[in-house]
Amino acid sequence: MTEYVTRKQVKELPRIPLEGSLDLTYRCNNNCRHCWLRLPANAPEREQELTFDEIKDIVSQARRLGTRSWGISGGEPMLRPDFEDIFDFITRDGAPYSLNTNGTLITPKIARLMRRKGVKMVSIYGATPEVHDHITRHPGSFELTMRGIAYLKEAGVHFIPQLMPMRDNYHQWTRMVELARSLSPIWRSGGAWLYLSAQGDAERNQEIRRQRLEPRQVIEVEPPDPTYEEAMEAERVHEYQHVAGDDRLFASCIVTRRMFHIDPYGKLSFCPFVKDAAMRYDLRQGSVRQAWEEFLPSLVGLVHGGPEYLANCASCEQREDCRWCPVYGYLEHRRFSAPVEYLCAVAREKRHWQVEWIRTHRRYYQIAGITIQVDADLPITETTFHPVFKQFEVDGPGEDTVVLRHHFALPELNGQGFGREVYRRLPWVIYEKGDSWIYVGHVSPNNLMPVFVAVFSRDHRRARIYSQAGDEFRNGHLRALTLLQSDQVLVARLLADRQGFYLHSSAAILDGQGLVFVGKSGAGKSTTLRLLSPYAQALCQDRNIVRRWPEGWRVHGTWSDYHDAPIAAAGDAPLRAVLFLEQADQNCLLPLTDRRDIVRRLLAGLIRPFETADWWEKTLTWVQQLARETPCYVMRFDASDGIVDLLQRELVR
Repeated sequence: MTEYVTRKQVKELPRIPLEGSLDLTYRCNNNCRHCWLRLPANAPEREQELTFDEIKDIVSQARRLGTRSWGISGGEPMLRPDFEDIFDFITRDGAPYSLNTNGTLITPKIARLMRRKGVKMVSIYGATPEVHDHITRHPGSFELTMRGIAYLKEAGVHFIPQLMPMRDNYHQWTRMVELARSLSPIWRSGGAWLYLSAQGDAERNQEIRRQRLEPRQVIEVEPPDPTYEEAMEAERVHEYQHVAGDDRLFASCIVTRRMFHIDPYGKLSFCPFVKDAAMRYDLRQGSVRQAWEEFLPSLVGLVHGGPEYLANCASCEQREDCRWCPVYGYLEHRRFSAPVEYLCAVAREKRHWQVEWIRTHRRYYQIAGITIQVDADLPITETTFHPVFKQFEVDGPGEDTVVLRHHFALPELNGQGFGREVYRRLPWVIYEKGDSWIYVGHVSPNNLMPVFVAVFSRDHRRARIYSQAGDEFRNGHLRALTLLQSDQVLVARLLADRQGFYLHSSAAILDGQGLVFVGKSGAGKSTTLRLLSPYAQALCQDRNIVRRWPEGWRVHGTWSDYHDAPIAAAGDAPLRAVLFLEQADQNCLLPLTDRRDIVRRLLAGLIRPFETADWWEKTLTWVQQLARETPCYVMRFDASDGIVDLLQRELVR
């Protein structure tokens, strides 16, 4: 489940080593055809691995510096006879962790230990024993992995099957996905492109190259996420990589990252792929503090790309679509500055895929000056949303764009929870977690199973929406871009930060002036629009937005109308007056001068989202401001054409 962190927050974070990754061993009982660093299970390097006492000391040092989460991997970490002790020590205080394993060495005891909350990933290399064992070159490994998974299930452990795609198992990819889904509600694809041997072993590199998928298949297995990538580009977290003429290849990684990696022999660096001895710090000869505070910063300007980098990757128009990294250049050609031709081909395929995806999976709609970009895992067609949305559709993003991304499966929480509860009116609950707001919808107050989860950024400008509404999305004619009952839940909250709010009203543009008619159901809002229709442009008959712009207040039509024959238009106009409807025997306009009375009347017509304190505080400010700055009247009318003459005579001429 995605949470949102902005570039500003990344830069303002103190340089603290928040996350550590630890490879316990590079030895493995499998011998996978694609593996870039595997050693045999009985390799002599075993004697050089960190002892349990050394690991405890290193982990304790890192904790004192601020490390709060750990990644545990290998090789196969469970090959170590002291794995249980190491895992227990790292995770016993409840610190978040992730664990990568091939699953073959999981025992019932280890499975029970893995009940501790964290991310457990079990690698699967095929859908059948024949293919899986062909990849691992370990007869019986498929059955051992399935046995390990059975122990996890028996112990009630949530885990993630991690499928490893390559040429020799790609013909089974669909079946591998089906297998993964049968084992767990969530699964992942491992790296769909394969990097070469850490040791530069020619024979191993030949096998790895042979296992690489075609570029098109890489994109099929790991489809890009344009929504996420555009957000990252907008935040420009890795700004140092894009400064013209700056060829310091690792400056961005070292300055912006808050993580480190330790290999099985106690060597620390900023990246698990960096194997150059000059860029790894020996913790047996020093401390984690020295490594973090002195050694790693000293590497910022150590490696320069030079002419090769500046002439190729640094200036390539495909750079933003490419997975190239200096460490991959080194693994491929033993030069950090070298381009990787295979990744160039993948980048070209990715660009083509993204262009087509954006054409078929993205639409833009504008309401009250706010552009809402809708991206979806499923294609968006001309009939996906109700026809009323067509007049609000625009060609592209605006100055103020909000991005919604729809996924049609609920997120896996991995025991992390939703955060601090800030609102509860079942079936809806709102949580605050980190820099995100999380909206959780339940079936009903009596059924607390989540059916809808929306993760919004702090300012509600970005959201990932998880639902099980795939069938409804395909069937079309949806009445809300958010897939909620109404988009007012989102838009009203956005308006609170933009000096605006919804009113239960009808509205029209008469002689270029906006008139808003406020009243409850049955007060005559629809009748007023019918009377005005020969002379005015109707906006919406039930819900409209008023918003204060630099030049003054304006009224904006909305699509939030649920009548059988809705009047809904995307127009807007300067707000001339707000009129509170009262049916009577004659037509007249009574000016209102008591600001408290006006505020009371406006609040009675206010359309409210989930009413949190911050929304109320902001919205009340704008309501009071409208009451001070805009003429307000009681409009008594007898449902005759005479009210039109009165409005034209008194307000717009």
